[in-house]
Amino acid sequence: MTSLVREIPAAPSAIALMHFSNRLTFETDCSDVHGSQQAGEIDFVLVDVRGPLAFERGHVPGAINIAGRLLTAEGLATYPKTSLFVVYCAGPHCNGANKAAVKLAALGYSVKEMIGGVTGWLDEGFELSVAVQRPASTVVSCEC
Repeated sequence: MTSLVREIPAAPSAIALMHFSNRLTFETDCSDVHGSQQAGEIDFVLVDVRGPLAFERGHVPGAINIAGRLLTAEGLATYPKTSLFVVYCAGPHCNGANKAAVKLAALGYSVKEMIGGVTGWLDEGFELSVAVQRPASTVVSCEC
């Protein structure tokens, strides 16, 4: 009897190698971002693409806030085209980081998504920076 896992055969190793290697060119994870920050190797621009209220409630340390809908050539004019942007949103349930990555790539910038977003950051046990303390009952949407 074949398991549900083997019901669809795995890709040949050469194809799997290409696929997973390619994925790493599009994404990084929370642990790599945190490790780079701890080592002082910050050669990327970390961007929280949620709205300002969500950013204020808690964001990854070192991140700047540019809501995805505000990513424009004019707004990014101070960043050289050689900049690498790392974007994140609320988490796996939000596609704001993907939308922001599309905009950045269309503007000619290199970009990676920090997979997991805020949810992944917290799951790893890392702390968020808080700009303004708001009551816990305040509901803030992604606003991406």
